[in-house]
Amino acid sequence: MKAGSKLKSAACATEVLVVRCGDGVVECGGAPMLADKPAELGTIDPAFSSGAQIGKRYVDARGAFELLCIKAGKGSLAVDGTALSQKNAKPLPASD
Repeated sequence: MKAGSKLKSAACATEVLVVRCGDGVVECGGAPMLADKPAELGTIDPAFSSGAQIGKRYVDARGAFELLCIKAGKGSLAVDGTALSQKNAKPLPASD
């Protein structure tokens, strides 16, 4: 996996674009994400069912991974079983 890769969930409709990647397995809905859409979708792990929103960026605590959601789905994103958090926008500097 490298920056610019597209990954598809094996458990729901979620698709992401890899912005930054480190070592680990990207997961959605509790299942590893794949380069190609599977023929049949698996089931979503209830612990990873909060969903992913289109246009939002998701990052891990270390800053090694950053994913851009390009297609929303019901599964939430994780790396090696650790949930990713939604990245907040940087505030603009104040103008006087």
